Amino acid sequence: MKKSVGKQIAAVSILAVVAILASIAYSHCQIPCGIYDDEARFGEIAEHITTIEKSMKTITELSGQEKPNMNQIVRWVNNKDLHADELSEIVTYYFMAQRVKLPTEGDAKAQNEYVNKLTLLHQMLVYSMKAKQTTDLENVEKLKSLLNEFHKVYSSPSG
Repeated sequence: MKKSVGKQIAAVSILAVVAILASIAYSHCQIPCGIYDDEARFGEIAEHITTIEKSMKTITELSGQEKPNMNQIVRWVNNKDLHADELSEIVTYYFMAQRVKLPTEGDAKAQNEYVNKLTLLHQMLVYSMKAKQTTDLENVEKLKSLLNEFHKVYSSPSG
């Protein structure tokens, strides 16, 4: 009996370590590896926005039922929040920390482009936070608009 419990504890411990390491490995490395896929990140953000939108619609639908299933509502709220956090993670640790380059000192054009990119990314973070706080689909529309605008600015020849 003790060996069985010990094996279960060992298995759970190993699983926990693997889960932690997998989450660490998933986030981009922040070492100068030179391996970037900006378009994949834009696609991931778009998927997160779509999932947030579906979650909001489902939460609203479930909440309006005669006997709301609180378990399902909680699951969809958690799903919405998780995807908002993952969107914020990409914006912060991929684009802001690694991909948006500091402007050359004295280069006014580069400074303006830099501020524009940071402003758009910050707005995405704010609307991601607002999406966690409510089921207002206007926040999703704003995220879609900001993503498209940032994609254009970032992908421009001078971007």
